[in-house]
Amino acid sequence: MTTTAPSGRRLNTTKAMAEAIAQEMRANPEVFYMGEDVGSYGGIFGSTGGLLEEFGPERIIDTPISETAFIGLGIGAATEGMRPIVELMFVDFMGVCLDQIYNHMAKIHFESGGNVKVPMVLTTAVGGGYSDGAQHSQCLWGTFAHLPGMKIVVPSNPADAKGLMTAAIRDDNPVVYMFHKGVMGLPWMAKNARSIGVVPEGEHVVPIGKAAIVKQGSDVTVVTLSLSVHHALDVAEQLEGEGISVEVLDLRSLVPLDREAILESVGRTGRLVVVDEDYQSFGLSGEVIATVAEQGLALKAAPSRVAMPDAPIPYAQVLEYAVLPRHERIEAAIREVMG
Repeated sequence: MTTTAPSGRRLNTTKAMAEAIAQEMRANPEVFYMGEDVGSYGGIFGSTGGLLEEFGPERIIDTPISETAFIGLGIGAATEGMRPIVELMFVDFMGVCLDQIYNHMAKIHFESGGNVKVPMVLTTAVGGGYSDGAQHSQCLWGTFAHLPGMKIVVPSNPADAKGLMTAAIRDDNPVVYMFHKGVMGLPWMAKNARSIGVVPEGEHVVPIGKAAIVKQGSDVTVVTLSLSVHHALDVAEQLEGEGISVEVLDLRSLVPLDREAILESVGRTGRLVVVDEDYQSFGLSGEVIATVAEQGLALKAAPSRVAMPDAPIPYAQVLEYAVLPRHERIEAAIREVMG
């Protein structure tokens, strides 16, 4: 990781993302940003706030509501040597433009025999917790990770949001950058103290494909990402008072997946809980457990996973909170594997 000396300066995740984009746009005239409401509105999640004023409408481009069209435009620009950042407002909208994402963005490099690069970042908001129903609350990172040809990054905190965005823009491969609304520090989301944190000034790069141990422990490993990192840390701090030592591993990237970090941590603790806000079946939680099982690690208890049930996400908050992988379910899973 390349960084300047820490300044103690604190930003929310939204501003950290915007800072990374601005710094890369200043350094490279081929970088531009486009999507719905990203100009004067500053993005509905604030991630392009202030950029229009500095870079103008030719580089901060408001688009019509036609995801297939503007994602296709971004792909074309990338193949011609530019470095577009294209925002798909909600990941749930992937269905209307999946052909552009998977059959073009992800495959052009392969189908050209490696001769054509697609250095493009596709940003998109994920996650529930604010009563926006089944069509605006999914994560779906397991779906993207299942489709080869794209790197997938999911920051959980402001410093990683800046560092992973910088790495994504500089990468010569298509990178899907997925941010959870609950880690952005937005006033209309449930208060999350960790959505504001120290962010290095100047250049800051977090390597894609490297997980981070955000809390060390010796009794059980919780493998997770995004907003669930914060929930896991809350539970780990609570259980520490009872003598249960929980290690929390933030994956940060799904593709590449840092399998070595998973195996090293679980090999030490001997117990595994996977927390994933995506759907349980055929997804990330099963992939993590398969990674451990295929290496034949001797576990002290059967692994457990806390994920979304395989059903649409409810609108009513009491029902939505019941199915989300929140504190109560995480704590119960840890106690179960601890016996």
